[in-house]
Amino acid sequence: MRLNEDVVLLGQLAALVPYSTRHVPRYHQWMKSEELLKLTASEPLTLEQEYQMQRSWQEDDDKCTFIVLDKMKWESGLCTEEDCMVGDVNLFFTDPEDLTVAEIEVMIAEPSFRGKGFGKEVTMLMMYFGVTKLRITKFQAKISLENPISIAMFRNLHFEEVSISDVFQEMTLWLIVDDCRKKWLLEQMNRVKQDSIKSKREARVDFGPPEKDTGEVVK
Repeated sequence: MRLNEDVVLLGQLAALVPYSTRHVPRYHQWMKSEELLKLTASEPLTLEQEYQMQRSWQEDDDKCTFIVLDKMKWESGLCTEEDCMVGDVNLFFTDPEDLTVAEIEVMIAEPSFRGKGFGKEVTMLMMYFGVTKLRITKFQAKISLENPISIAMFRNLHFEEVSISDVFQEMTLWLIVDDCRKKWLLEQMNRVKQDSIKSKREARVDFGPPEKDTGEVVK
């Protein structure tokens, strides 16, 4: 999605940055994990296929993704952006006739960052972006039944269970963002800062590895 190509969202723990080619090698390494493939219901891809997927995430209007960074580590400027990567968070517009409904996914890929509040903050940051910038009023989450921690987190964020699939071994949860829920979300996210990713990268000591040349201008 082009809408977030120059957006960085800053929480207390995490920074959300647009998924670019510089992130693909690390992401590709993550997705060699059998555990992550199973929990995210994903299929293994080649590195070139990962680059193709990145271009799709960047250009398609029906999905939005951010890479999750360790904010403190990233803002220190002492390491490359790739070394600050923690996971990712995504929105899918599943109904082209209703762009107020989106499926949300979050992955904290680095085990050392799990159980520290990153997953909750990242989910709320993405919900904040979805509500304030994309006008989403209903979120759906599909969680593997083998991931009770994630299910508990979404329930803690007021998502309600609507179904369980024995075939796919997953639970579907919904959150309708009415006026009350929107007020609660905005209050929780009142310290969120939004900035330009270009300006933030220029301010860093280490800009990280160059973007992969795909034959197109990567913004």
